[in-house]
Amino acid sequence: MRVALLILLGLVIGVLGTSQVMNALAARNPMPKAVMHTMGYHMGELSHALKAKQCDAATIQHHLERLQSTATDIVPVFGIDEKSFTDKAGELQTHLQQAVQAAPADCAALAAVVKPIGETCKSCHQQYR
Repeated sequence: MRVALLILLGLVIGVLGTSQVMNALAARNPMPKAVMHTMGYHMGELSHALKAKQCDAATIQHHLERLQSTATDIVPVFGIDEKSFTDKAGELQTHLQQAVQAAPADCAALAAVVKPIGETCKSCHQQYR
């Protein structure tokens, strides 16, 4: 009986300890995930516009500007000081700046500016995800 009680007590302590660890992990910095979700939302909206062939110039510009603004947060939020990471973030910002300056007004122009942005995102995610 004593052994069964000790096993049960050990299980209860283990569950409580696991619960505390999980709460501590959940309380980590939410900013990196928020930045990626925000960028994903705006890229998704641009992709939906391309698929639906409804490329309104003002809407496109809004999403590109928001992407550009959010991309400036990548390096400080993630806090990765590796040269390859900062180079990828800089490359993304350059592509976004070019896209905003190009101000695509139709789907063909949007597809042309979104392609290098998507490729840069994909290459970074392959390396750092």
